[in-house]
Amino acid sequence: MENQIFELQYAIDTFYFLVMGAFVMWMAAGFSMLEAGLIRSKNTTVILTKNVALYSIACTMYMVCGYDIMYGGGWFLSGVETVANLDVAGALAASAENGFDGASVYAGASDFFFQVVFVATAMSIVSGAVAERMKLWAFFIFAIVMTGFIYPMEGGWTWGSNSVFGLYELKYSDYAGSGIVHLAGASAALAGVLLLGPRKGKYTADGKSRAIPGANLPLATLGTFILWMGWFGFNGGSTLKLGGIAVANEVAYVFLNTNAAAAGGLIAALLTAKLLFGRGDLTMALNGALAGLVAITAEPADPTALQATLIGAAGGVLVVFSILAMDKMKIDDPVGAISVHGTVGIWGILAVLLTDADATLSGQLVGLLTIFVWVFVVSLVTWFILKMVMGIRVSEEEEYEGVDISECGVEAYPEFTAARSPNV
Repeated sequence: MENQIFELQYAIDTFYFLVMGAFVMWMAAGFSMLEAGLIRSKNTTVILTKNVALYSIACTMYMVCGYDIMYGGGWFLSGVETVANLDVAGALAASAENGFDGASVYAGASDFFFQVVFVATAMSIVSGAVAERMKLWAFFIFAIVMTGFIYPMEGGWTWGSNSVFGLYELKYSDYAGSGIVHLAGASAALAGVLLLGPRKGKYTADGKSRAIPGANLPLATLGTFILWMGWFGFNGGSTLKLGGIAVANEVAYVFLNTNAAAAGGLIAALLTAKLLFGRGDLTMALNGALAGLVAITAEPADPTALQATLIGAAGGVLVVFSILAMDKMKIDDPVGAISVHGTVGIWGILAVLLTDADATLSGQLVGLLTIFVWVFVVSLVTWFILKMVMGIRVSEEEEYEGVDISECGVEAYPEFTAARSPNV
């Protein structure tokens, strides 16, 4: 009977894990559409190429070395068990010790699949922030370092078994990765943006900012909805299992709170934009929804629905002011990724203290600073080496013409370009 209970729970947990991982994988499409919608049409092919390639690079690098660095400390893939060497008896014993509440501790390949899509999400954050002026192959090389080394190291210090600065003792709490994934991606993006500099024409000679509208707001809106949906897997799958009444209830609350925070973030950002600009701003509303999602990611299980809405709303207000502040500092982020995932990621880490009695201020601060300093410094060094060796920015002429032609040799909307050309 115990064997049958274990096998059923193992099957349910594994299936749930895989489905939630597929949801998170679909976020790659969301990032692609969001970024393609918020940049100019002449740079669309490159942004799509970046997103589809970075996902593939992340999957490969995490398989080759990233998973072991994060959870095993080695350089080769040994943490993922195959059917041939799966120790069912050992898994059964581990579950029996936990009252049959631990089938997912031996998740094997399903755990790897769920973890690898998180790596790709962190790297996707970088893509939008450096859009419209970065060399394609320099970006790919950075993606190799980020997904194979930078992210797995800080993930090992927080989610993995390799403690640093007493993170475990200080009880750093980050349920689904406001810091581990989102702040990490934003930190890497910030390092790249600082070395790249702003897009040509973004700032006038007297330092004033010029708006550079995105080419396709319907596409950006679609991307936001895809990300919103994928976030149910991002947060919901982070329960790591489904079997059991208590866990099933937790999953339901995670879904509810994730949705509530996104809605609160969008409404708050829309109202803030109305007060500041005198009009509704779609791009701020979209970033507000994403900010709400980032804010609740660090602790989506404990808050009530109202608390989750307010946490998300605070993120929505924060992201508007952060985007404006970044602009004043001449940190040119075409899609607002650093503000959404970085500034609001910090808020999400600290917001854990509002609802999680076990979390400590010292633990959250040490975790936050460890993630930021490690990822930012190593990313800055990596970007700098790439800049010295091969350059990271396209030429001024290539940027003016659009990087689609110089980097990929094809435009995303050739018919529209031809229709505008006086020579056709």
